[in-house]
Amino acid sequence: MFNFRRLILILVPYGWLFLLFLVPFGIVLKISLSDAALSIPPYTPKFDLSAGWSAFWAAFSDFDFENFIWLTEDNLYWKAYLSSVWIALVSVILTLLVGYPIAYGMSRVSEEWRPTLLMLVILPFWTSFLIRVYAWIGILGSQGYLNQLLLWIGLIDEPLVILNTNLAVYIGIVYTYLPFMVLPIYATLEKLDNDLLEAAEDLGCSRFQAFWLVTIPLSKPGIIAGCFLVFIPVVGEFVIPSLLGGSKTLMIGKVLWDEFFSNRDWPVASAVAVVLLLILIIPIILFQRQQQKQQEAER
Repeated sequence: MFNFRRLILILVPYGWLFLLFLVPFGIVLKISLSDAALSIPPYTPKFDLSAGWSAFWAAFSDFDFENFIWLTEDNLYWKAYLSSVWIALVSVILTLLVGYPIAYGMSRVSEEWRPTLLMLVILPFWTSFLIRVYAWIGILGSQGYLNQLLLWIGLIDEPLVILNTNLAVYIGIVYTYLPFMVLPIYATLEKLDNDLLEAAEDLGCSRFQAFWLVTIPLSKPGIIAGCFLVFIPVVGEFVIPSLLGGSKTLMIGKVLWDEFFSNRDWPVASAVAVVLLLILIIPIILFQRQQQKQQEAER
């Protein structure tokens, strides 16, 4: 009976992954190996189970890797991948620099204030992601609230060009994904034993040395988890660079959108998506291993 229950518990998440990950990935992979066509859907060959299994398996003979070869020949795609990874890395660093002090401050206040601060961090999720990104257009525009404030204070003589630049993209990403960095770091720092800091200070460490030698290493699991939680979705981000970035902001999410809906080249777009997934698999695997090590250490 125990083995049956354990089997059911295992089948539920694996069944979920099979239906919502492996099956869609298989469809996208199949389209990436197809050829573009002026039809509905816009690719060929198509699987037609009504024609029998022989026709189904015969369709595999028409598959090729021309779309993946095309990705290596056109500079647009590999530049988009590199640009996306670079923007994601910079965004992770900026989000960490902003998020760590917030998480550290939340963990150091009295316990009665922690639920309120935690709610304030989660509060943006109560609003639509699209609306929150749109709001930054009104803030960062040439006639936006930020430029009006700076002009009123007298720090600038003419409006700054922030919107439609990479700076606007970084601002939007840091604002949007900041909770994903703060929450895991806060969860780690909240469990930190303050006696360790007092012991370090008793042994001659200053507060900064105790923070650097004790707090930072012990909060490493939260830092790693936060970095992965920010990096993985930012690489494929589409909404923020489309609304806040300019024409020079090159990210693979925008390229993927253009191939699907503007060029209507589903096979190439599917190949772009498959390569993007393969790129993201590496940090996902590393993140899972880090989570397993953390769980084993807690035991």
